Amino acid sequence: MSIPQSGGGPIERHEQLAEYLAEGCKPKADWRIGTEHEKFGYCVDGHKPLPFAGERSIEAVLSGLRDRYGWAPVTEAGHLIGLEKDGANVSLEPGGALELSGAPVETIHQTCDEVNSHLAEVKSIADEIGVGFIGLGAAPEWSHDEMPLMPKGRYKLMDAYMDTVGTSGKMMMRRTCTVQVNLDFSSEADMVQKMRVALALQPVATALFANSPFFEGAPNGHKSWRSRIWRHLDDSRTGMLPFVFDEGFGFEAWVEYALDVPMYFVYRDGEYVDALGQSFRDFLKGELPALPGETPTLSDWADHLTTAFPEARLKKFIEMRGADGGPWRRLCALPAFWVGLTYDQEALDAAYDLCKGWDAQTREAWRVEASVHGLQATVGGQSMHDIAREVVAIAETGLKNRAMPGAGGLVPDETHFLNALKESIESGKTPADELLDAYNGEWGGDLSQIYAAYSY
Repeated sequence: MSIPQSGGGPIERHEQLAEYLAEGCKPKADWRIGTEHEKFGYCVDGHKPLPFAGERSIEAVLSGLRDRYGWAPVTEAGHLIGLEKDGANVSLEPGGALELSGAPVETIHQTCDEVNSHLAEVKSIADEIGVGFIGLGAAPEWSHDEMPLMPKGRYKLMDAYMDTVGTSGKMMMRRTCTVQVNLDFSSEADMVQKMRVALALQPVATALFANSPFFEGAPNGHKSWRSRIWRHLDDSRTGMLPFVFDEGFGFEAWVEYALDVPMYFVYRDGEYVDALGQSFRDFLKGELPALPGETPTLSDWADHLTTAFPEARLKKFIEMRGADGGPWRRLCALPAFWVGLTYDQEALDAAYDLCKGWDAQTREAWRVEASVHGLQATVGGQSMHDIAREVVAIAETGLKNRAMPGAGGLVPDETHFLNALKESIESGKTPADELLDAYNGEWGGDLSQIYAAYSY
């Protein structure tokens, strides 16, 4: 989840809302890659989720990272709820999952170095206090009541609201994890093409990264239960956004969409002011019930943009949001997949040509089928396996064209970060399929073996 924004002046013209988004336009030389990933923490003995405080806890892990590795603390109401260093931050998901929001970097080589360094730091602290971390899309065994709610004002407000707008919001908050990548655009037209490719092909990422076939101790009938949870969360702020494919889509159209997303909060003086279900349009007029007579700042607008959760999200960059959390190789594969598709024009055009003929019903059908069946999904006689093979080949071409070397020039490009996905395409099996094979085979239905086999 995002941290509060700051530094924005007053909104005096409606045009400022779109201008804020347009400020994200950058020349290609300045495009960067920002990778985020979440993982579940648990006590090694007993496999129970971590509480916030105590000898073996989220707070103990954060404190250890702060003291040993020089991370600066982020606090709220006296609680240590995050860390910052060198453009990156470590934060907490509502149920205590630990998230690294990586610094913006130029290459996937740098992304993977950052991921590896972070996981090594976390493991060094966790091992000493009897804690483990595991990368999955959904908590495999834990019930809602076993998952603590972290002491953040934003989460308290959201938690109270979720049951009024859908059936799975609290599951999302406490018991799901993702990996995502944040990418840049050069112009409004470039943003439009990338957003359309991002939304249309997000189900391909869901299928390839599917890694949540268990929930509450048993198989759940889906390859990506995390994706299924998002489909039943809150229709006013989730989904595949058909309007992005309408003629004339641009920054202003996103503004109009975001203005119709009901508010969660306003952040003032270190406190989250309850604005649940209220309208940012009213806020612009000084008529917000939560803050009568007050009008918003650009920081309020930036905060509000973080409360929409579609499959791809526009801020001053584009967030790719369709993948389950997973093992370390796929933490690097996810940015490789999307950078290959979107940071080379030849690849971006090929990706767009692949999906531009799909209508809204087809895109939504792929979203649902990818969640249930992964690479075995079919829609209208087309196979997800075949589409994924073509999409990964396009991404590989894009990475070859980028020709970003690593390892001091010994590695010519970033294509090897796609190897995990190419292996899935070759075998027809995603992490979810491998987990189910193990559960039904060598584990003999004993799901507790997942911790030793799949933890970092």
